[in-house]
Amino acid sequence: MGSANEPVAGWWERFPGAITVSDNNGVILMMNEASARHYARFGGIALIGTNMLDCHPEPARTKVAHMLANPGSNVYTTEKAGVRRLVYQTTWYEGDTPAGLVELILELPGDMEHFLRDG
Repeated sequence: MGSANEPVAGWWERFPGAITVSDNNGVILMMNEASARHYARFGGIALIGTNMLDCHPEPARTKVAHMLANPGSNVYTTEKAGVRRLVYQTTWYEGDTPAGLVELILELPGDMEHFLRDG
């Protein structure tokens, strides 16, 4: 296990949510196991080294291209075949410089609780 200052190597590989990372041009640098399964119909792990824009239809393609050029986040939920998912797309950085996008896709349980917190 890593120290307080070192991350645990490879924690993301078996993380249950899909994690996909691209560079500033949209070229996929990394996919975890869940991401490879999620994008299996597009090629799965073989997508590493290809451009993520090719996997997105309009208008999502334009949105992702805009995010590559303009750092920020895009967060939404989807539902398909009764499965709800949270999609979180955001810029990642090397130091203070935008380096690309990271996309997290998490399945949301149907009975997920929601809490309102004060303060």
